[in-house]
Amino acid sequence: MSESSKNVVKPYYEEGSKKEQVTNMFDNIASKYDLLNRVLTLGIDTIWRKKAIAMLNPNDHKVILDVATGTADVALELNKQLSPTQVIGMDISSEMIHHGNQKIAKKNLQNVITLEIGDSEALKYDTDQFDAVTAVFGVRNFENLAKGLSEMYRVTRPGGKTVILEFSRPKMFPFKQLYNFYFSKILPFIGSKTSKDDKAYTYLYESVQAFPDYEKFGAILEKVGFRSVQWKSLSLGICTIYTGIK
Repeated sequence: MSESSKNVVKPYYEEGSKKEQVTNMFDNIASKYDLLNRVLTLGIDTIWRKKAIAMLNPNDHKVILDVATGTADVALELNKQLSPTQVIGMDISSEMIHHGNQKIAKKNLQNVITLEIGDSEALKYDTDQFDAVTAVFGVRNFENLAKGLSEMYRVTRPGGKTVILEFSRPKMFPFKQLYNFYFSKILPFIGSKTSKDDKAYTYLYESVQAFPDYEKFGAILEKVGFRSVQWKSLSLGICTIYTGIK
């Protein structure tokens, strides 16, 4: 399932690939990324991450890849909850990786967590390498969604698990309307003033609106090969946890 050009939401302008623009965007906002996550979600994003990672277990999931790891919040939480033997976090943005490495160094976890720059749609890892593959607020930014998910499937070992946390669109009245107002008006205003990037948080709203959430995303996971696909909405549908087994 490839995205047609008319449906690809980009952060900045018509010219240039989505991948290039997403990389530039995250490089631009990296220094303020964690602060804005806490402020714009009132800290609930930390709870969402914990619930997503709780879908894994310490007995079966020892070697883990975190795709689109950003500033390593998920990698650090994976270590905290699961005590894995190895976590690799990869991201396309060198600036996000830089800030993530600083956090890992402060906790002296370099022997467990390694951050690497890489392309989610062309993973450099071996087939069947990982017990689990996670992606938190990252797959929405793939240029080719099915290709990125297929790569996540490829590097997961047979019987291994994927856990994906992604924004979704609430359906309940009047929360849906309040959410849309906050996400489309308030959040971009605060984000632009804090990060000094006028487009990044407008792109956030637009990309969520374009993302195939709930059943549609579950169907894509099944199409690339995952079985026992399930999803669970959080916070009245602001985001959703998706899981699947290889």
